[in-house]
Amino acid sequence: MEPISLTVDDVTYEQLAGTIDHSLLKPMLTDDDVLAGCKLAADYQVVSVCVRPADVAPAASVLEGTGVAVGTVVSFPHGDSTTAIKVAEAEKAMEDGAVELDMVLNFGWLLSGRDEDVQADIAAVVRVSGDSLVKVIFENAYLTDEQKVTACHLSEAAGADYVKTSTGYAPTGATIADLRLMRANVGPRMKVKAAHGVRTLDALLAVIEAGADRCGATATATMLDDFRARTAS
Repeated sequence: MEPISLTVDDVTYEQLAGTIDHSLLKPMLTDDDVLAGCKLAADYQVVSVCVRPADVAPAASVLEGTGVAVGTVVSFPHGDSTTAIKVAEAEKAMEDGAVELDMVLNFGWLLSGRDEDVQADIAAVVRVSGDSLVKVIFENAYLTDEQKVTACHLSEAAGADYVKTSTGYAPTGATIADLRLMRANVGPRMKVKAAHGVRTLDALLAVIEAGADRCGATATATMLDDFRARTAS
């Protein structure tokens, strides 16, 4: 990892926790695992959890009144559902209590040069999202820099709120170069989310410095406990 200038002295605990979407997406998680993950998110006061679609309703019930938002994924992890199914997934998720939607871009279409279809697919989810945030997952491991830039422009034109590096199910995830590229190719209204591979406090600080506003994480406790230890007086 290249040297960074952002340190624990530059951020508060609240600011750091406010970047973390605690990820609960592994397919083998049990009901008890999801409940424990939601309680961890509430204890550490992170900004949100990102749960599997079938877990949205119980997560929303557990986290009601905690200040932790409930998010979920749409067409995860491949992005190849039809637009109608993506819209139905989004609507059901919001009905169950989700207020953040991480939808996977149809990167097969992007690789095929079907830019209008990619934008329309995203825009359809945005149209039904209401006040819920829409984050578009690219899966950068399979894209060229030019395609990543195109995906940024299409996501912004479609009205999405965030662009996101990856699902966590590809060979690579968030890189500093990709985050800088994405930040440079969306306007100030748009935000950037890092995902996959951020497991230490130093890595979290690095992606924030590179332009990430949110970070999907499973090592939430490790990173925030380290912050507390380093800043203890």
